[in-house]
Amino acid sequence: MKSVLIANRGEIAVRVIRAAHDLGLRTIAIYSELDRDAVHVDLADEAWNVGPAPSSESYLNVDRILEIARESKADAIHPGYGFLAENASFARAVTDAGFTWVGPPPEAIATMGDKIASRIAAAQAGVAAVPGTTEPLTDVSQVRAFADEHGLPIAIKAAHGGGGKGLKVVREDGELDSAFEGARREAEAWFANPEVYVERYLNMPRHIEAQIIFDAHGNGVFLGERDCSLQRRHQKLVEETPAPGFADDQRAELGRAALAVGRAAGYVNAGTVEFLLDANGDLFFLEMNTRIQVEHTITEETTGIDLVVEQLRVAAGETLSFDSVERTGHAIEFRINAEDPSKDFLPTPGKLSTYREPAGPGIRVDSGVREGSRISQYYDNLIAKLVVRGRDREEAIRRSIRALTEFKIEGVETTIPAHLQILRGPDFPAGNIHTRLVEDSMEFREFEQKTSPAMPEDEELQEREITVEVGGRRFEVKYWSQVIASTGSGQRPAPRRRAPKLNKEQAPGSDEGLVTAPMQGTIVKVHHSAGDAVRAGDPVCVLEAMKMENEIKAPASGDIVDLRVQPGDTVTAGAVLMVIK
Repeated sequence: MKSVLIANRGEIAVRVIRAAHDLGLRTIAIYSELDRDAVHVDLADEAWNVGPAPSSESYLNVDRILEIARESKADAIHPGYGFLAENASFARAVTDAGFTWVGPPPEAIATMGDKIASRIAAAQAGVAAVPGTTEPLTDVSQVRAFADEHGLPIAIKAAHGGGGKGLKVVREDGELDSAFEGARREAEAWFANPEVYVERYLNMPRHIEAQIIFDAHGNGVFLGERDCSLQRRHQKLVEETPAPGFADDQRAELGRAALAVGRAAGYVNAGTVEFLLDANGDLFFLEMNTRIQVEHTITEETTGIDLVVEQLRVAAGETLSFDSVERTGHAIEFRINAEDPSKDFLPTPGKLSTYREPAGPGIRVDSGVREGSRISQYYDNLIAKLVVRGRDREEAIRRSIRALTEFKIEGVETTIPAHLQILRGPDFPAGNIHTRLVEDSMEFREFEQKTSPAMPEDEELQEREITVEVGGRRFEVKYWSQVIASTGSGQRPAPRRRAPKLNKEQAPGSDEGLVTAPMQGTIVKVHHSAGDAVRAGDPVCVLEAMKMENEIKAPASGDIVDLRVQPGDTVTAGAVLMVIK
């Protein structure tokens, strides 16, 4: 193996490129038209255009990716995570085309990537799973039958994916139909397969996962656990290792079960076996992710092993470079996402007008952005991963507060203030954590806005910044000043006027009845027709942005007098979707 094509983008593409360069490999990047100036494009030895911005036409375009691999004379393909990383058909197409696949065999992906088949495989390996169905669901009546037998809450989950995508929790009977439809839509959007299954939903468990790796010579190693309990929308926010309060006998059982599941699947390369830990201390198999995980970084920090380098070595046919692992210290990863915690972690795509990473002892930042980069609605909203290491958990937490305070991002709202609130609160430092902590037990206030201040309407202005000292203390001041340009006659041009805003008399309804888009995205479902009566808080439509579905609710009770959207429409942030009178 002398060259590798990275079939991905963003921070994971950067991560793989660096590991490949450490091994002396030539790297080939692919990029969509939106990613022409991306960091991973600059770092690779060569870069090829894979298609338009939508991932279905670029990063999910198997034929084009293989065409680039042939033209660039790549030896291997690394899929990263997301996109095609857990697609058995893609893995098979890669190997059939004569390239080395940096990942598990297609058969293992098919077994473990199918959440139903993986549950069967785990049972055959003697590992208990959360009670659930072992056949894909085709009708909501099957969901209702399971709920009648096991009770609520239940979880409807994509059969061919992970990462919280295509997962809907049902707590009330009236939510069954919409949850079933929504899970199938998200599963189709993320994994090109709408199949879902259902399982019992455990209240307030901990999410514990095991990092394992096998080579093609039968060697397998457990590299320790990660606690990934802090989540929102069933997607991880904070991960740490070792898991706090996790006993040595539990760790030994976790490692045994994870390796047994991997061997049952004929697994080769790096993978993660995920479990739920209930209040009684019992572990239940959840799923296996047949790829490198976002949070692999903290395992690297505590073991000293570069997992991506090891992936490449295993794919090249080499044996593992280690047969046992000694872990030291404590590591925590924070996902820095473009989201507004005060608004239910609503995605906030936009341009990074300021981007400065922290540094110093024990600090690692994995990112695929720079100042001026744009977080697009087309892709995941991860900006960077902040990884902090300390000699123990207490030192890691103190260092994390320092690093998060140093991390400066402007232009979009981020999860940084939420991370600081988590660290300074009573629960996380004490180790009192579970999967519902963030959404059920924490209220995130509206933080200081990081976006640009509102600009006056009547003139063309430009944002400027100056540094001043008051009483010897330094302050940075932002202000807006008029743009002075020269016309051909040497006269100052007339100010550019903006369209006047409608007042309430001009608007088709009062502001409180205006239903607006919280962000740019696509309308995937409209629950009502013009003329329908709705109550405040009723769901009225579903907006998809960054491949996540966001339910828009009625701000007031009344009748829909003006319906302006239908499924398939693309809307901008602030656009009026409907008017309720």
